[in-house]
Amino acid sequence: MSRALLGFVLLAFALGAGAGCASVPAYKREHLADPIMSFEANAKKDARMMKAMEAREGSTGGTGGAGGGCACN
Repeated sequence: MSRALLGFVLLAFALGAGAGCASVPAYKREHLADPIMSFEANAKKDARMMKAMEAREGSTGGTGGAGGGCACN
Protein backbone atom coordinates (compact mmCIF):
# COMPACT_ATOMS: atom_id res chain seq x y z
CA MET A 1 0.00 0.00 0.00
CA SER A 2 1.34 3.41 -0.83
CA ARG A 3 1.66 6.09 1.83
CA ALA A 4 -0.96 8.28 0.14
CA LEU A 5 -3.50 5.47 0.04
CA LEU A 6 -2.79 4.53 3.64
CA GLY A 7 -3.19 8.17 4.68
CA PHE A 8 -6.49 8.38 2.80
CA VAL A 9 -7.79 5.21 4.46
CA LEU A 10 -6.82 6.46 7.92
CA LEU A 11 -8.40 9.86 7.24
CA ALA A 12 -11.62 8.24 6.00
CA PHE A 13 -11.72 6.01 9.08
CA ALA A 14 -11.17 8.97 11.43
CA LEU A 15 -13.91 10.99 9.74
CA GLY A 16 -16.30 8.06 9.84
CA ALA A 17 -15.62 7.38 13.51
CA GLY A 18 -16.03 11.06 14.40
CA ALA A 19 -19.30 11.42 12.53
CA GLY A 20 -20.94 8.71 14.64
CA CYS A 21 -20.49 10.68 17.86
CA ALA A 22 -23.18 13.29 18.31
CA SER A 23 -24.39 14.97 21.44
CA VAL A 24 -28.11 14.85 22.07
CA PRO A 25 -29.81 17.90 23.59
CA ALA A 26 -31.48 17.34 26.95
CA TYR A 27 -34.97 17.98 25.59
CA LYS A 28 -34.58 15.16 23.04
CA ARG A 29 -33.22 12.57 25.47
CA GLU A 30 -36.68 11.80 26.81
CA HIS A 31 -37.67 10.51 23.38
CA LEU A 32 -34.62 8.25 23.21
CA ALA A 33 -35.34 6.86 26.68
CA ASP A 34 -38.97 6.12 25.76
CA PRO A 35 -39.81 2.41 26.20
CA ILE A 36 -41.03 2.33 22.59
CA MET A 37 -37.36 2.64 21.55
CA SER A 38 -36.66 -0.77 23.11
CA PHE A 39 -36.03 -3.85 20.99
CA GLU A 40 -38.77 -5.72 22.85
CA ALA A 41 -42.17 -5.85 21.15
CA ASN A 42 -44.21 -5.15 24.28
CA ALA A 43 -41.93 -2.60 25.94
CA LYS A 44 -44.61 0.07 26.41
CA LYS A 45 -47.10 -2.45 27.83
CA ASP A 46 -44.44 -3.84 30.17
CA ALA A 47 -43.57 -0.33 31.39
CA ARG A 48 -47.26 0.39 32.13
CA MET A 49 -47.65 -2.90 33.98
CA MET A 50 -44.50 -2.25 36.04
CA LYS A 51 -45.73 1.24 36.96
CA ALA A 52 -49.10 -0.18 38.04
CA MET A 53 -47.39 -2.92 40.06
CA GLU A 54 -45.15 -0.41 41.83
CA ALA A 55 -48.14 1.80 42.65
CA ARG A 56 -50.19 -1.12 43.93
CA GLU A 57 -47.38 -2.63 45.99
CA GLY A 58 -46.20 0.72 47.32
CA SER A 59 -42.56 -0.01 46.58
CA THR A 60 -40.04 0.00 43.79
CA GLY A 61 -36.87 -1.90 43.17
CA GLY A 62 -35.99 -5.49 42.56
CA THR A 63 -35.88 -4.86 38.83
CA GLY A 64 -32.54 -3.09 38.73
CA GLY A 65 -33.76 0.30 39.94
CA ALA A 66 -32.86 1.92 43.24
CA GLY A 67 -35.37 3.30 45.70
CA GLY A 68 -38.17 2.28 47.95
CA GLY A 69 -41.78 3.09 48.73
CA CYS A 70 -40.78 6.05 50.87
CA ALA A 71 -39.39 7.85 47.77
CA CYS A 72 -35.84 7.67 49.10
CA ASN A 73 -32.91 6.55 46.96
